[in-house]
Amino acid sequence: MNGFFSPGTGGACRRTRRPFPLTALLLTALCTFPQAVHAAPRIGTHDTYTRLVFDLPRTSSLDVTVTAQSVTVKLGVTLKSEQGALKAAGVTAYAMSGGTVTVTLATGYGRAKASVLPAEGGQGARLVIDVLKGPPSSAAAVEATPPRRTGTVTRPASTSALRRPRVVLDAGHGGIDPGMSSRWVVEKDVTLDVALRTRTELLRHGVDVTMVRSTDTQLSRTKRTDLDGRSRLATSGTVSAYISIHVNSGASAAQGIETYYFGQPLDGSNRSLAVAENGGGSTGEELTRRAASSAQSALGDILSQAKLSFSRDLARRVQASLISATGAHNRGVLTDAFYVIKNPTTPAVLVELGYGSHPTEGPKLATVVYRERLAQGLARAILEFLHTE
Repeated sequence: MNGFFSPGTGGACRRTRRPFPLTALLLTALCTFPQAVHAAPRIGTHDTYTRLVFDLPRTSSLDVTVTAQSVTVKLGVTLKSEQGALKAAGVTAYAMSGGTVTVTLATGYGRAKASVLPAEGGQGARLVIDVLKGPPSSAAAVEATPPRRTGTVTRPASTSALRRPRVVLDAGHGGIDPGMSSRWVVEKDVTLDVALRTRTELLRHGVDVTMVRSTDTQLSRTKRTDLDGRSRLATSGTVSAYISIHVNSGASAAQGIETYYFGQPLDGSNRSLAVAENGGGSTGEELTRRAASSAQSALGDILSQAKLSFSRDLARRVQASLISATGAHNRGVLTDAFYVIKNPTTPAVLVELGYGSHPTEGPKLATVVYRERLAQGLARAILEFLHTE
């Protein structure tokens, strides 16, 4: 299954508004003890690999050795001594002692790659180990990537026997639902064009793509059923990431790109955007309330918190890449109760590509050149998240 869990206390801590009393106690306990930060790994199971993420006190050099039984990473930092069992595809146990991390591999798994990601975007430095299915194959079985600013990891040279990663691209709205409309653009047209262009780039790099729609149509004439159909695609065990693509609308001065992962809205924000993207009117209000209830419940589930941390990572990569590709105003990474990304079993984000109502940004969104920039930026972020060249 394509999901995430944390076998220890290495999951991300974040403050929330008005949690349940038990949740507050749990989150406080997790966030109070700094020594637990450098503890058990967070684990993500994907279609083609299993990822382990260890928090580090700072960026470090690394030296990696892979055998048929284990992957060993020697670091330039000292970690808390710890060991334990792991229950995920390809891995059975881990141990940390001094500056060495050892992961015991399951039968049939003998390939790995490792990287140290620097502290950025509110996250500390991390050691990332990806374990891939297949026997060891000479030096190509492992690539140790030194710390670098972009934090990307090079794909092993010999992965032809592995199944390709799969991404779902959701071109927002469509058919009878045009989405936002201005004198320059109609949302459903922009989202479909950018999604198709993104698909072309991902396929070129060996990533399979499922399109929620590839023409001007809808999954259902009933908005709730339509959103349910889209959302179910984000929970498939073969999906590595789900990206819902939209265009924003607002006052004439409003402009810029923003990316969301699922959760309660940030302090000071309102629900108008979530309600609109959830169908608008009474349907949008109802689905937003249901999604918000799911977000509130997730506060009491440390498992869900660990899963959502991967969506946050994807959202940050998407936002940074789109801003770099377009030079648009950066409205940041946010959380809100979007119904279509409410289930976090697959990393899922919703991106607003810009304001079709803005007198400068609207005309840009109408051009082929700008849409291609958006698609290239979006594809690059997805490829980096999947650790794919």
